[in-house]
Amino acid sequence: MAGSKNRHAAEASQEEAAAPILHTLSAFLEARLLPGARLCVGFSGGVDSVVLLHALDCLRRSGLSIDLSATHVHHGLSSNADAWSGFCRDFCRDHAVPLEITRVEVPRTSAEGLEAAARRLRHAAFSASPADWLALAHHRDDQAETVLFRLLRGAGVAGAAGMPAERPQPGGPRLIRPLLDVSRSQIMRYAETHSLAWVEDESNADSHYRRNHLRREVMPRLEGHFPGAVRALARAARHFAEAAELVEELAKADRATMAGDGGRIDVARFNALSPARARNLLRSELRANGFRAPDARWLDEALRQLKTAGAAAQTCIATADGEVHVYRGELYALAQRPAAASLALSWNGESALPWGEGRVRFVERTGKGITRRMLAGARVFLRVRQGGERLRPDARRPARTLRNLLQEAAVPPWERARLPLLWCGERLAWVGGLGVDAAFACAPGEQGVELLWETGDGRPLAGYARLGKQAAGTTTP
Repeated sequence: MAGSKNRHAAEASQEEAAAPILHTLSAFLEARLLPGARLCVGFSGGVDSVVLLHALDCLRRSGLSIDLSATHVHHGLSSNADAWSGFCRDFCRDHAVPLEITRVEVPRTSAEGLEAAARRLRHAAFSASPADWLALAHHRDDQAETVLFRLLRGAGVAGAAGMPAERPQPGGPRLIRPLLDVSRSQIMRYAETHSLAWVEDESNADSHYRRNHLRREVMPRLEGHFPGAVRALARAARHFAEAAELVEELAKADRATMAGDGGRIDVARFNALSPARARNLLRSELRANGFRAPDARWLDEALRQLKTAGAAAQTCIATADGEVHVYRGELYALAQRPAAASLALSWNGESALPWGEGRVRFVERTGKGITRRMLAGARVFLRVRQGGERLRPDARRPARTLRNLLQEAAVPPWERARLPLLWCGERLAWVGGLGVDAAFACAPGEQGVELLWETGDGRPLAGYARLGKQAAGTTTP
């Protein structure tokens, strides 16, 4: 009888410990996921991710319709990294959860710092997951630490918003943090009540790392003097997130009033904004183009230079993430991109050749593109500009220098060095974004090859359509 009572008491304790986490998870997922959704857990093997994966497995077994999997990133930074991977493999096997292990090489001398480099590679691995959703196990205490840490570094509204509960990943699964309303103590109670094992990363105990010092030294004292500080900081993050949404809406509204025909910001209208709104819009433009948040000094200097940029100026303001240009009175934010091939790339009938962050495709056509007979018997290759090239895009007009054609088409100078040029022997046959030379143009009914330049982000580069409407045989990237 006593054994039965103890068993029932233990089961009741398990249910009591699990209830807050299971309820939070269930409500979060049911509001977002469709039945059968592919949900992958970023699984480090630490207590937080162990509890998240265990709780999701419990919900799955209780009827939640999800296709559950896990991904573990092996950073190789610790001598225990292999053991951690082994633990994750065993845990997932015991719970019938498919696991993908990805090994990454973290540069130890990266200018961004070891932790930031590891985080960047980890999220790149997450983005490669074939799942619909990628769940991370950050909780309320993590959120409070993040807010305080960023405020101490002088973060603005967006930084003080902490970690979002949900955000898209370009080209990857949507990232979610379903435990942001769950405390660390609730997670520990769940793990201990269910007798779960986990791994401990020894670097988490090193208080030389500022984030660890904040977690181990500052937050406990803060909570001691200000009971409920963690909950209050997490609540403040939600307020900051709401404010960040409002300032982003303002940036979009401002952008809509000053975008030119090409969709870019008119610098003269930009300079008419108040300094606060100009900073807000520039921050938004940089984020939209893949830049990290710039510091206040860089923003002030950028605004100063933009104020002095005349209509004919060609201003360039560099950051670690890319460059901000002014060209013909418009603003361009250009993230770092792979360089185009400096050597010639021979074409031997392939369907595509790589070019920078994109590619050039060769598509069989009838009556379009470069005539097949002109491609036969000559060496065909892609190459960047060397200088002095001439192209005749219109059979009714003489050949002109590529420099003049590109200026007329308003192709920015920094893009001109990246253009793919197709040569047939010693003759220029095609220029990406401008089109086919008239001597190589395919006649109606003739077999040809159309060249399509596809950029990495899928967007056409600026200024090409203007000339494309005038030039025979032109394809716009």
